[in-house]
Amino acid sequence: MPGTTLFISDLHLCGARPAITGLFLDFLRRRARASDALYILGDLFEYWIGDEAIEQVEFRSVIRGLRELTASGTPVFVMHGNRDFLMSDVFEKATGGRLLKDPAPIDLHGTPTLLMHGDSLCTDDTEYMTFRAQVRNPAWQKEFLGKSIAERDRIVRDFREISKNSTAAKKP
Repeated sequence: MPGTTLFISDLHLCGARPAITGLFLDFLRRRARASDALYILGDLFEYWIGDEAIEQVEFRSVIRGLRELTASGTPVFVMHGNRDFLMSDVFEKATGGRLLKDPAPIDLHGTPTLLMHGDSLCTDDTEYMTFRAQVRNPAWQKEFLGKSIAERDRIVRDFREISKNSTAAKKP
């Protein structure tokens, strides 16, 4: 598939859905390897508690699959989503991928293209926008990453439960 650039987002990979992870790994080995580039536009993972997540059993195969893809010569570009915004240069080194800012202007085969995860466009959801500003704040991130892995995992799971309940109560 030379001349093909692939875009994916919102896979929300996690240990609770191994079939989706298996399909993604197969995608990396076959379709993505035959492409010119792969762009992952956020929320690759259900949640990311910091770069220690690289060592979590549920994510090891994904990290290895991305590393194998980039080692084969296919560039991988990853944008933060609203669930995996704590990925850093440690993630880049482990996978060989490159983190992109959100939004990211690129040249897509001669066409100027703007890539976004999209959550920054949810401007009518003021509650979410306030939360987004809080968790993207470097001081908040530093404090959060200073907590133990178990505590971060618990906090993120609590956030996910609050988010599910909040989303269910919102108008479409």
